[in-house]
Amino acid sequence: MNDRATPSARSDYPIFYSLESRWADNDIYGHINNVAYYAYFDSVVNRFLIEEGGLRPGVDTVVGYVVHSSADYFSPASYPATLTLGLKVLRIGEKSVRWEVGVFASDAQQSCVTGTFTHAFVDRESGRSAHVPEGIRRAIEALPAVN
Repeated sequence: MNDRATPSARSDYPIFYSLESRWADNDIYGHINNVAYYAYFDSVVNRFLIEEGGLRPGVDTVVGYVVHSSADYFSPASYPATLTLGLKVLRIGEKSVRWEVGVFASDAQQSCVTGTFTHAFVDRESGRSAHVPEGIRRAIEALPAVN
């Protein structure tokens, strides 16, 4: 049995966003540092939530807290790079969403990094668990099916 992670294919994702790497993303080894990828995941998921799900940061009473994240690294990318990030939903529950983000360099068909990102939705005032907001649920359900 082999539990080793493998790169994702572009065809695994229904929606994509471009992202420009920054000089500060590179580390002493000359490649984009692992912590920068977590910021990329956060940016792409929140872009989807804002643009497609109607999220209004700082205004909405229900917010998504990141309760888990992980990443598998397959090949390095370095600044300057225009990266393409694919986004899909692995699971939507009553009160949480588990996302997957595939990071692709230029025209690569396989991800250089694949990450997961779980949001638990919370009522901002009470701090208690809350249902996934309807606008976000509708946006997720409208995503095209993939492999």
